[in-house]
Amino acid sequence: MRFRLTPQETSFYDLFATAADNLLTGSKLLMELLGAPPATRVEIGERMRATEHAGDDATHAIFHQLNSSFVTPFDREDIYRLAACLDDVMDFMEEAVDLVVLYEIDELPPGVDQQIEVLGRAAELTAEAMPNLRTMDSLNEYWIEVNRLENQADRIHRKLLAHLFNGGYEAIEVMKLKQVVDVLEEAADAFEAVANTVESIVVKES
Repeated sequence: MRFRLTPQETSFYDLFATAADNLLTGSKLLMELLGAPPATRVEIGERMRATEHAGDDATHAIFHQLNSSFVTPFDREDIYRLAACLDDVMDFMEEAVDLVVLYEIDELPPGVDQQIEVLGRAAELTAEAMPNLRTMDSLNEYWIEVNRLENQADRIHRKLLAHLFNGGYEAIEVMKLKQVVDVLEEAADAFEAVANTVESIVVKES
């Protein structure tokens, strides 16, 4: 661990933990959407939108703290990047729910449940990992597992696309469903970006 002679602003750790906990809330709303009848999805979408707004608030709080802190616990660029990556995850999850609601999709194709399960597990790991930024301990298993999950998400995504294009859906339905599964895949990629940023921070600070 790098030795520092100056005091650090430690509230960043709590802010990152808050942002990650919010992702966990978002992933649970995704799972709730999966089993919800179409008539209840608008209300779930409203709760997801409120969760996304809470994520924006957490991101803005990190940026405000960054702009007002002379000394930071690790590189300012890494703080900005980590906050932005966490925000990206939330944006993609909210977009997926919004698309399902706006397109009035009655039934999601087989495999979307697996995408959402992967995102839920990545959210759990991220929420568990953020408090460990204080000590930089026990984080290597986190980024290894999130990278493994992202590879799993890639395979699920490819199978879903093959299923959508096998002729069993109308063209307009394919377009709608593809947008949803693509955005869920982007959420998995964004979780990997968070993990890769954490790995970069730990390497720099070790």
